[in-house]
Amino acid sequence: MITDLSTPAQSTSTPLTLSLYFIYDSHCPWSYAATPLVNALSQAYPEMGLHLMHCAHFDGSDAAGQEQVDAILKLSAVKFGKEHIRYVNSPKDSLKTANLMAWIQTKQPDKLLPVLSALQKSHFIEGNAFNCKPDFNDLIETFKLSPSKKVFRDELSSEAEFVLADIEEIQEMIATTAFPALLIIADEQGIFIDHSQYLGLPEGIVDAVEKELAALNF
Repeated sequence: MITDLSTPAQSTSTPLTLSLYFIYDSHCPWSYAATPLVNALSQAYPEMGLHLMHCAHFDGSDAAGQEQVDAILKLSAVKFGKEHIRYVNSPKDSLKTANLMAWIQTKQPDKLLPVLSALQKSHFIEGNAFNCKPDFNDLIETFKLSPSKKVFRDELSSEAEFVLADIEEIQEMIATTAFPALLIIADEQGIFIDHSQYLGLPEGIVDAVEKELAALNF
């Protein structure tokens, strides 16, 4: 779906600027299933700006649960490990992860997508809850990160709060608070992507975006 953000599409004589906004929660299984779509788009458009925006939905009071995991397994090729399934109905807390991802966005944005992919694998395959600092040690060592101590507090950092404010603006634009959500900005034109159509075939989202860009005369 195309959303007009400002002015009509520009001529192909000017370079096209693409930005992808992905609203997600690291502990949300639907976000996990949508991340391969982000990877597919990033590979197809390597110059595209990536804005991975953690909405910090899970605060230790609830979980997506077995029913949602079962629904995802029918629609997507992602896998869930035994350790995750064992505690699938236990409350999840993604606040420290939201802090870490906001810190990476500010300090080392080129690592955002690789870190998210590795983090989700650790959570949904290996059962890592990411509840305390030691849970992050392997990730920090692998990607050579040096996050500040405030990342691991039991409250959202100022950087994570800024992300939430940006998310609110985007949600007003696309008229939904549902997540995960994918939005591509092509110059000043917005393409809101129904990710649910491509969970079983992530590569298909690239063709869909190409068609949308063609409709905008890019």
